[in-house]
This record gives sequence, C-alpha cells and structure tokens, in this order.
Amino acid sequence: MLKLNHSTFDLECGTDEAGRGCLAGPVTAAAVILPKDFKNALLNDSKQLSELKRNTLKPIIETEAISFAFTHVFENEIDKINILNASILAMQRSIIQLKPTPEFIIVDGNRFKPLNKIPYETIIKGDGKYLSIAAASVLAKTYRDEYMAKIHEEFPMYNWKKNKGYPTKEHREAIRKYGATKYHRKSFRLLPEQLKLEL
Repeated sequence: MLKLNHSTFDLECGTDEAGRGCLAGPVTAAAVILPKDFKNALLNDSKQLSELKRNTLKPIIETEAISFAFTHVFENEIDKINILNASILAMQRSIIQLKPTPEFIIVDGNRFKPLNKIPYETIIKGDGKYLSIAAASVLAKTYRDEYMAKIHEEFPMYNWKKNKGYPTKEHREAIRKYGATKYHRKSFRLLPEQLKLEL
C-alpha cells in the first residue's frame, strides 16, 4: 500500500512527468494534492497499471483530489532547453496552477529546481511509494496519451496511438521511411545510425 504523506504539512502535492524518453510529442507533467482521508487500493505507479486501470483511476483522482493540474511542454521548447529542464518546467507549471498553493512538494525522481520558496523533496521511484505522486503519474500519462492519440490522426503512419511517441522499432522505421514531422523532437537522436537527422 502506498503512503499518503511524506511531510507533516496538510497541503502536500505530488508531481510526476510522462514522455521524457519519447522521440515525438510533449513531455507532460501533473501535480496533485490529495485529501487526508484519501484511499485507493488500485492506485500505483502508472507504469505498473494497464491503460484500462489508468483510465478508470483518472476521474476518481480528479473528483477526489483537493486540487490537480497538468501541463504539456512541447517539442520546440524541449529542443531549446533540453528534456531534463523541460520535465522540471512541466512539473513547476502544473504546481503553480494548484489552488490552494501547496505547502510542500514531493517530486518523483532525483532532480527538481526550487519553486516560489516552497519546500520540496525528490524521491527516487516516488510513484511507487506515495499516493499523490502515483496520482500525478496517472494523470500525466493519461493526458499525454490522449494528446498522442489526437496527433496520430494527423500522422497515422507513425502509429502514435499505440507507441505514444516512444522509440519503438516500428516508430523508428516510420521515421526512416517518412522522415521527421513537426511533432518530432529535433534535438533527439531519432535514428540510431544518425547523429543528426537532415531536416
């Protein structure tokens, strides 16, 4: 069973991102403040859950959370500031949207940057330890998947509806065959044998 709180603060928010290792599409983060009495036996790190379970949990989290928000940081910004900075920025932009303002932040992973003097702690594998981070991981993943399914309609040959922009064999083959789209991250190595793709 995941723990509810890491700190002694009432308004503790968890934050996480999805899509960091993708070749196309945004990196998406979410932030969630859960109430003190929140319980859910199904909720876990989104990577451990099926798509059906994530989609079941999304409305439960959104209904029961004190506050939640999500943010996409898109390819052009990722290419300008790099994926690590873009991931942190997506988390920070999500946290800023929370009302009330959290008193403490728990972050999945080991990197974050100070935000408005709010105390924080980074927690490796936090999405498997704390409910609020797990909830944020579910929202980040489901909102990003929805976006990837939408842009799949524009470029169905890359099958983003299925691979979500991750570097699968099928996705790489499509890049090899059709080239890069406006949704591809130009700063990423899109094909293993090329250091830079000619655009």
